[in-house]
Amino acid sequence: MTETHATATTRHVETNGIRYAFRRFGQSSGTPLLFMQHFRGGMDHWDPMVTDGFAASRPIVLFDNAGVAGSSGNTPETIEAMAGHAADFISALGLTEIDLLGFSIGGYVAQTLALRNPRLIRRLILVGTGPRGGEPTTDPDYAADSASTDPNTGESPLEAFLHLFFSPSEASQAAGRAFWERRHRRRVDVDPPSTPQAMAAQRAAIGEWRKVKGERYAELRTIGQPTLVVNGNCDVMVPTINSFILSKTIPNAQLIIYPDSGHGSLFQYPELFVAHACLFLDGLR
Repeated sequence: MTETHATATTRHVETNGIRYAFRRFGQSSGTPLLFMQHFRGGMDHWDPMVTDGFAASRPIVLFDNAGVAGSSGNTPETIEAMAGHAADFISALGLTEIDLLGFSIGGYVAQTLALRNPRLIRRLILVGTGPRGGEPTTDPDYAADSASTDPNTGESPLEAFLHLFFSPSEASQAAGRAFWERRHRRRVDVDPPSTPQAMAAQRAAIGEWRKVKGERYAELRTIGQPTLVVNGNCDVMVPTINSFILSKTIPNAQLIIYPDSGHGSLFQYPELFVAHACLFLDGLR
């Protein structure tokens, strides 16, 4: 039986003292698409409509980086160190070429990995993310909502999540609730919640990433991979202007902005996002 997002077995690979949790499913041939998750998120926080949508045409790899959810070790406090762990994981799987999807903080790690390992990454998808030294959020509720945690699940409460990831409109909030239900369909072999250490380290890494170092955005000009940048038109976590900066500065980038949506635009428009992203991934080099 073909495995899906809800049924794929959690496996582990150990390298350099870290035991990484991962899942592989989808097609057996083609360039694997590796997913890098948002703040505090693990493998179960992806939308099965997105992951299974991609799995229909390509191999899928989900994983928890060092110290996150089901992986061992401590989460480091810099994006560069996170990218180093991701490179170790990819090498341990024996992968020599991948496509890479980075969402939110996962997009920071994806940019860094692409800069450090240009031959490893074939195509790059950056969703709800921004460049080093990008424009910060001005949302007055961002800090409280992003820090709020249900003591039983380790997740943000639903209302805080809907505020951070979706627009205030009735349609977007309904889409957010539908995603929340899909995200919790996996009932067995689920990821444990990320620890307070992982949350604190990721917060420190995000703070360091926001600092301007040298010429602002200069490193983006050296990303050589074809890049697809995606966001909602009203992202309160990583303001949408950052997506314009990415698409304007990365030499071979294109931009999609979805209407009436926020940080979680890929979850609000899962079928459309997969269709657009597959067109991009399947395009000529």
